Amino acid sequence: MMRPMKLAGSQLMFGAGSLAHLKTLTGKRAVIVTGGSSMKKSGILQKTIDYLKEAGIESNVFEGVEPDPLFSTVYRGAEVMKQFQPDIIIGLGGGSAMDAAKAMWVYYEHPGLTTLNDIVPPNVIPKLRNKAILVCIPSTSGTASEVSRSVVITDDETHIKYGVGNMEMMPDIAICDPEVTVTMPAKITAETGMDALTHALEALASNRANYISNIFAKNAAKDIIVNLPKAYSQGNDIGSREIMINASMAAGMAFTNVSLGIVHSMAHTLGSFFGISHGLADAVILPYVMEFNSHNADAKKLYDELAKELGAADLVNVVCELNKSIGIPSHFAELIPDEKKYMDELDAMAEMALKDGCTKTNPVIPSIEQLKELFIKVYKA
Repeated sequence: MMRPMKLAGSQLMFGAGSLAHLKTLTGKRAVIVTGGSSMKKSGILQKTIDYLKEAGIESNVFEGVEPDPLFSTVYRGAEVMKQFQPDIIIGLGGGSAMDAAKAMWVYYEHPGLTTLNDIVPPNVIPKLRNKAILVCIPSTSGTASEVSRSVVITDDETHIKYGVGNMEMMPDIAICDPEVTVTMPAKITAETGMDALTHALEALASNRANYISNIFAKNAAKDIIVNLPKAYSQGNDIGSREIMINASMAAGMAFTNVSLGIVHSMAHTLGSFFGISHGLADAVILPYVMEFNSHNADAKKLYDELAKELGAADLVNVVCELNKSIGIPSHFAELIPDEKKYMDELDAMAEMALKDGCTKTNPVIPSIEQLKELFIKVYKA
């Protein structure tokens, strides 16, 4: 039975200059959650503060969200919010900043929650928007956290990444301005772009996919395959940047409704065990899982149809060539030199990937042995 769909929050803004939409917000205080210094250096952070000031909104900046947000960072941010009492929370930056902002929002609105386990399944996210609304402004074209119900938060002690998904955490306002992404370095452009492509292709093949999600997923995949090399090599090309941020958003609207597959299950696992960045892990794993999924007739048909629309014979080859053109390695042996350590963790990694929430919507549900074979293949096929 199909699940109800939610494609975004109450407002979705996109296009060059759409950051100025902040001037139309109503509120008294805003906390801006951001990562390192990139938004400050590019001037986007100051522009955000200035637009809020024009709207009569006082702002407070919480900086320093790490690439894989730790629970301690989330809780620290929530404590800042409890002091400042914002009625608007803004996640500005990559997926980590937006995920952290979402999680901080939960702990701010519900001070009785004090541990990461309080929001991890089977616990549910309590009702939000009693104190604040959430605005997300992506600086990368990849995670689509601005239109997703999910966050990934890392346990400080175990370094295990926990994915939490609930429609309560869907941002109220998403602002996708390509001008915010222009200063993104080529390496980050490549990795986040491949994360977006993985979202599109996994949503397309998901065993929950439907007519609407497929429209978003297929068109997003085509646009990313065509435009990512240009955004990678010509970062100032606002046209390709705009198509990439829009395609990332569309892929996000697809996957947040129909979920993903074992590329993400394996990428989450490799991130937990070896600290491989998420987009890079997705990029390396994607063609191997597509090959595996091609044993399912429906998935193979979808891949073949998309390849034909791109004027190609084989979609796996298309993805491999795309990876090569943007500097993505073909195996993890290039990124994890300690082969013995990797192979020693095979059983544990296969176990973790099997339990990952994304596994159940893969078109082919793998066994532990099949996951172990895949982990070996992606290391040194």
